[in-house]
Amino acid sequence: QVQLVESGGGLVQAGGSLRLSCTASGRSSSSYAMGWFGQAPGKEREFVAGISRYGFTTYYADSVKGRFTISRDNAKNTVYLQMNSLKPEDTAVYYCAAKQTSQTQQRRREIEYDYWGQGTQVTVSS
Repeated sequence: QVQLVESGGGLVQAGGSLRLSCTASGRSSSSYAMGWFGQAPGKEREFVAGISRYGFTTYYADSVKGRFTISRDNAKNTVYLQMNSLKPEDTAVYYCAAKQTSQTQQRRREIEYDYWGQGTQVTVSS
């Protein structure tokens, strides 16, 4: 089992940047494919970005492609989401998710992940 803790959220103006972190404890993060999801007010949680166990594969929602970058440092058991050119519509609670797996397929649905963090709020003002 793994525990996930997100950090790095906050209030930023449109066009600004934030870097979210998700630190895993309890088991080496290299055992897990990881993902970031966002839940805007009044909406369902949606896929944002995913990364394979060793970071060789990354993939994104169309809405963030070219602006967000997911990466990981398994030595630190941490996954990052660099968010640039932020827009007010990026405002959401961002959740980190993990799936213990040896497979490398893309995972864009909540049901494909087994573990979740508590979330971190990102608010982008116009």
